[in-house]
Amino acid sequence: MTVNGGFKGFCVFSGTANIELAQKICNYLNIPLGECIIKRFSDGEIFVEIKDNIRGADVFIIQPTCPPVNEHLMELLIMIDAARRASARRITAVLPYYGYARQDRKTAPRTPISAKLVANLIVTAGARRVLTMDLHAGQIQGFFDIPVDHLYALPVFLKYLKENFKDNDLVIVSPDAGGVERAREYAKRLNASIAIIDKRRERANESVVMNVVGDVKDKIAIIIDDMIDTAGTMCNAANTIKERGAIEVYGMATHPVLSGKALEKIEKSSLKALFVSDTIPLREEARSLDKIKVLSVANLLGEAIRRIHTDESISSLFI
Repeated sequence: MTVNGGFKGFCVFSGTANIELAQKICNYLNIPLGECIIKRFSDGEIFVEIKDNIRGADVFIIQPTCPPVNEHLMELLIMIDAARRASARRITAVLPYYGYARQDRKTAPRTPISAKLVANLIVTAGARRVLTMDLHAGQIQGFFDIPVDHLYALPVFLKYLKENFKDNDLVIVSPDAGGVERAREYAKRLNASIAIIDKRRERANESVVMNVVGDVKDKIAIIIDDMIDTAGTMCNAANTIKERGAIEVYGMATHPVLSGKALEKIEKSSLKALFVSDTIPLREEARSLDKIKVLSVANLLGEAIRRIHTDESISSLFI
């Protein structure tokens, strides 16, 4: 199969999770999105039919496993299996958002490590490479016995911050101890100070901000996180930082899961704006919320796909 742009045997398909992002990636690559029929039987079973001839082709399947997670994960697995049985030369699963990533270890007796299970499923289905972005836990790369390219949205967010906050006194805030390294990377490149939220989580999807380590008074605070789910962590952090004397508070999160009452919390919080990427498509209510601004990672993912196909290094994309 030869497509526009001179890539022989190179094609991109998309599941139903984020067709808009897949189309943007194809526009960057100057190729058409592969033709694939995805439908459901009356009992909910998923059926996939790839309409293009992909024998011997280098196939990239774009499918973030975002809500509904199980539906989109099953769709991805069936698409991979369909491509393998159609004699694709290599199948790369492109997961802009990796669902189940928070279950990366046993936190109590008799609990699963679901992130590892998902990795096994993807490999068993027939994927020979994985391209993903801002994993909740970096060690998930080791759950795969195939190559994993782990990109970061940092270049996209950093470019926006440099263009719009270059003359401000910034402080980069990590919403918890686990995100300190991420915050430090931003602070180093922006010549900004750093602060850390001391957070205690009583139960899943709920957080209570206890203290702020670092100086945020009279500064513009940027809270950096990998995902925003129920928005409790982000909003509690923003409110606390504002109380500590910050001039303005902004949030940045790669994956806008935005479940439960997240939008209501964001609207009522001290956040002046929340910047997210398009790894997960926003539902209509979120699109209409003025506080939420979307920055696209399509070009970054598209360039990674191009380099994987041509066997070039993608190290420079990590910056």
